[in-house]
Amino acid sequence: MSQLGLETDIVDRAVYERTVARFRETRIVLPTFAQLADPALIPAEIHAALGAVDPDAAHPLNLFRVHWYNDASRRGRAAVPEHLVLPEALTGVAARIVVALGDRFPLIRAHKVLAAYGCLAPRIITGRFDPTAQKALWPSTGNYCRGGVAISRILGCRGVAILPEGMSEERFRWLEAWVADPADIIRTPGSESNVKEIYDRCAEQGRDPAKVVFNQFREFGNHLAHYLCTGRALARLFEAVKARHPALELRAFVSASGSAGTLGAGDYLKERYGSLVVAAEALECPTMLENGFGDHNIQGIGDKHIPLIHNVMNTDVVVGVSDQTTDRLNVLFNSEEGRALLRARGVGEDAVSLLPAFGLSSICNVVAAIKAAKALGLGPENVVLTVATDGAAMYASERPKAVERYFGGQFDAARAAETFAHHLLEADTDHVLLAEEADRRRIFNLGYFTWVEQQGVSLADFEVRRDQAFWRGLRALLPTWDALNAEFNGRTGLA
Repeated sequence: MSQLGLETDIVDRAVYERTVARFRETRIVLPTFAQLADPALIPAEIHAALGAVDPDAAHPLNLFRVHWYNDASRRGRAAVPEHLVLPEALTGVAARIVVALGDRFPLIRAHKVLAAYGCLAPRIITGRFDPTAQKALWPSTGNYCRGGVAISRILGCRGVAILPEGMSEERFRWLEAWVADPADIIRTPGSESNVKEIYDRCAEQGRDPAKVVFNQFREFGNHLAHYLCTGRALARLFEAVKARHPALELRAFVSASGSAGTLGAGDYLKERYGSLVVAAEALECPTMLENGFGDHNIQGIGDKHIPLIHNVMNTDVVVGVSDQTTDRLNVLFNSEEGRALLRARGVGEDAVSLLPAFGLSSICNVVAAIKAAKALGLGPENVVLTVATDGAAMYASERPKAVERYFGGQFDAARAAETFAHHLLEADTDHVLLAEEADRRRIFNLGYFTWVEQQGVSLADFEVRRDQAFWRGLRALLPTWDALNAEFNGRTGLA
C-alpha cells in the first residue's frame, strides 16, 4: 500500500534532510498523534506560548491546537471536549444525544483540520513529501481542503484546494484569503455528490511529480487520526457525562460517511464500550442504502462511492437523512423565529445558544442520531455520541436559498413550528438499515468499482480490508509514526 500513506521508513533521505533544514529555519515543531489525543502531553512551554497566538493565524504553534480540547475561545484548553447534551425537548427522544463541537478547532473552525494533519504528517516524517519543492493537493468538498491549505501555509508550501464549484460561498471566500495564488483553487463540476470529478482532476494534476495528492478518501492517516484522537476525546467526553449519571451506557456513535475518517472513532469506541457504529448518508444519494446515486446539499459528506478507509465490515447501522431536513433545520436553528419557537417549546437557552455550532453535516449527524435512537429503542440511560463537524458560519449563504426553496421566501412562526415538529420531533425510522453480514458485504463490494476499476488500487489491497485483523494491525502505525516524529523534531534541534 505504498500510495496510501502507510510508510514507516524514510523513503527519500534527501527530501527528509531538506525538510529538516526548512523546519529548523522556520521553527516548526510537529505534534505527535499522542499529544493531539491527549494535549496534557504537550510541553508546558508550548502550551504557555500558545496563549499569545491567534487560533486563526498561520502560526506553527497552532499545529498544537489541532485537537478536541480547545475551549470556547479556542485560546485555552478544556478538561473535557466542548459539547452539548441535546435536551429531549429538542430531539423528541429520551436517549441522551451528546454532540462534540468541531468549531473549536483552530484555523478553519472544523475538525477536518485533524484529518489533513493526519494525512500530511506521516508523509513529512518519512521524506515522502518535500515542502520546499512540491505542492500539496487537497481533494475535498470543503473543510478538508481548507484544513490542508491552512497547514500547507504554516509549513511554507503551496496548498491546492480541489472542490466542487457548487459548494457554499463561504468556503470559497475563505480559500481566496488563504491560498498563495487564485489558481490554487480548482473548481470541479457539480456539488456535494460529485466526488468522481474531484478524483479525475486529481489524476490529471497528480501526473506532475511536483504535486502530491493527499486523498482523504483513501489515506489511512485520516482513519488513524480520528481513531486515536477523536475516539479518545469522545471516550473522555462520555466518561465525564457518565460521572454525573453513573447508570449511563454508551450505545452508539453516529457520523456521516463523507471520507469515513471520523467513523474511525466509532471503531475505537466499539472496542472499549461495545457501542454500535452508525454511518449516515444523504437520502438523495443513497449509496450505502440502495447502491444509489443522486445530488444533495448536505455539504461535507461527499457521496456516490464507498471510501477506501471506511471499515465497512465493522459498521452496524446505516441511516439516510434528507437534505430537505438539514436545509430547513439550518434555517430553524439560525433565525430569530426559529430560536423563539424552540424556547417556547421548552428548549433551554444553553442549547439554543449553541445551535450556531451546527453546520449542515452536523445537523445531519444529529438527525441521524435521533433516527438511530428510535430504531434501536434507546431510553434515558442510553447515550448516543456524535460530532458537529463545523458550524453554521460556513452556510450563511445557503439559508436564503432554503427560505426561498422551501418556505416561499418567508420564514415565520408557523413555518418554524412545522419544521420543528416534522423534521425533529417526528423524525421517523424510515431509511434506517440495521446491517446484517450480507448488507456489509454488499456495501463493501460496491467500493470495488471506485477503487480497483477506477483508481488502480490492487485487488489484494482492496480485499484485505474485509478482515478486522487488518484494521487492528493499522494501530501499530501510530506509535511508530510518533517515534519517527520525535526523531524528526530532534533533528531540527527544536524538540
